[in-house]
Amino acid sequence: MDLDKAILGRRSVREYKDQPLDAGLISTLLLAAVQAPSAVNEQPWTFTVVRDQSLLNRISQGAKAHLLATMSEAPHEDHFRALLDNPDFQIFYHAPALILISAAAQGPWIVEDCALAAENLMLAAYAAGLGSCWIGFAQGFLNTPEGKEMLGLPEPWAPVAPIILGHPKAAPAPIPRKPPEIRWVG
Repeated sequence: MDLDKAILGRRSVREYKDQPLDAGLISTLLLAAVQAPSAVNEQPWTFTVVRDQSLLNRISQGAKAHLLATMSEAPHEDHFRALLDNPDFQIFYHAPALILISAAAQGPWIVEDCALAAENLMLAAYAAGLGSCWIGFAQGFLNTPEGKEMLGLPEPWAPVAPIILGHPKAAPAPIPRKPPEIRWVG
């Protein structure tokens, strides 16, 4: 797929078909993820693949409770609180797979490094006909001892990017983008 087509066409998908993803396809996407640049070529990322829906449901419940307990006043708080209070809302949208990108080493740029790997993963997923979405609702909980224990993550690992993947039920409509604010200096 043309790179411009992937960049312009990729959207966050929140409705998925009930169709599992095979390990070979996931491995191919992870090979794309590890091609991302990283500071000082540290490549700090690790990948935890979860395809067990009962585990995803338990993580969703834990993340919702964690968010409700720690949520501060913020824009969209009422909307978020209504979603999180809804017992039928599953933060992973029942996607068939979650790939959690974590940093195995500490360092000043681990978040940026893992985010670059996540973007490669999401673009590769789109090129393969899949949908993806970074699930910010999961981040705080997955960084707690309880969240790490659910996934068997070593204590020093820092979860950064929880990305869901699956076959989209439909292609999301394009979202208008604001024009870039550009400031030329020199």
